[in-house]
Amino acid sequence: MAPYESDDSTEDLGSRRRKAARYVVPVAVVGVAAATIGLVPALADSGDPDLPKISAQQLIEKIAASDVEQLSGTVKITTDLGLPDLGGLENSLMGGGGSGSRSGDGSSADPTSKLTALASGTHTLRVAADGEDKQKLSLLEDAAEYSLIHNGKDVWGYDSGSNEVFHATTDESSSKEEEVPATPKDLTEDALKAVDDTTSVTVEGTAHVAGRDAYRLVIKPKDSGSTVGQITVAVDAKTGLPLKFTLTPASGGAAVVDAGFTQISYAKPAASTFDFTPPKGAKVTEEDASGAPERHSGDSGDFGDSGRDFAGDEDFAKGGPEGLNVIGEGWTSIATFDTGGQGIPSGSEAGGAFGGFLDSLGDKASGKFGEGTVFKTRLINALITDDGKVYVGAVTKDALVKAANEAK
Repeated sequence: MAPYESDDSTEDLGSRRRKAARYVVPVAVVGVAAATIGLVPALADSGDPDLPKISAQQLIEKIAASDVEQLSGTVKITTDLGLPDLGGLENSLMGGGGSGSRSGDGSSADPTSKLTALASGTHTLRVAADGEDKQKLSLLEDAAEYSLIHNGKDVWGYDSGSNEVFHATTDESSSKEEEVPATPKDLTEDALKAVDDTTSVTVEGTAHVAGRDAYRLVIKPKDSGSTVGQITVAVDAKTGLPLKFTLTPASGGAAVVDAGFTQISYAKPAASTFDFTPPKGAKVTEEDASGAPERHSGDSGDFGDSGRDFAGDEDFAKGGPEGLNVIGEGWTSIATFDTGGQGIPSGSEAGGAFGGFLDSLGDKASGKFGEGTVFKTRLINALITDDGKVYVGAVTKDALVKAANEAK
């Protein structure tokens, strides 16, 4: 077993997430949304606290032993993936009609689309939690508010701007293994499962975060080729709760994700915090029994958690998850799958906002594998070959090309 790695580290993390996790932490922005729940940066107070010395392993054990189940606070999150403005693209894909709209009879309150806003820019959120079955996240916008509430069996999304509601239910009989990873402790434990002998883990100083004394846990890849420079987590010295999460890219510059509590309280939130009744006149969309939002003949462009509708084509994803393989290990591992011969259209072929989005991200690449396009961000890069093979990871373009060449 690798250093600091839990016994179930080889377990498929996706299979452990309850149905509600798709809404508390949508896959489209899973790394970002995870940070908003609890691995979040904060405005640090001036002056570092004088705390007792602690080793990295002791600090990790402190995180694991943290029993915080009740909290409320304000979170500020800034995400800079190097993506162009997603607003126009989202409106185009979702059928236009302004902020938060969706095409056909879809709901602007569906979190799988609404929370894509967290993938770029700076946002302020209010968060609250009371145990395993009650969490609330509110995204504060200029003229409206979006709230995501998990209370027992019910998961509600509400967009005040459009007065639309999305409702789903979870299985009360779900075992503890299927619980929503909605607390900082859960999310940090998942993140630490990536720590192995390719990773350097140290404690580097202290900080004040949201009025709390904290230790700084620093996680760095040892090997070159990863786009990750380092991850810094500020851990509450008293409770062991992660308060601040900062991911810096190997390329330097601003953090890719810088998210954290600006204010936090460990007092029990009022029970009414998690109450929700659809407002009078609100349009309510119910998730159907299959676990997908009810859809009608005019509804297209859904990027749900399963990824079934990549660019509106269900055939794209069918060859993905089923044939997924991982090349290498640790921070430089690369996921690969075959779409069955379907490559990605060029920007001119795709047309519109989506075509411009592809052009802004893509670099042509060639090698023994043939030709393809590398779609790049400051963290995740993907090579999609013209014959439909996909290579993706938090690695450089050269690493992707090398992997594709070696696979021939």
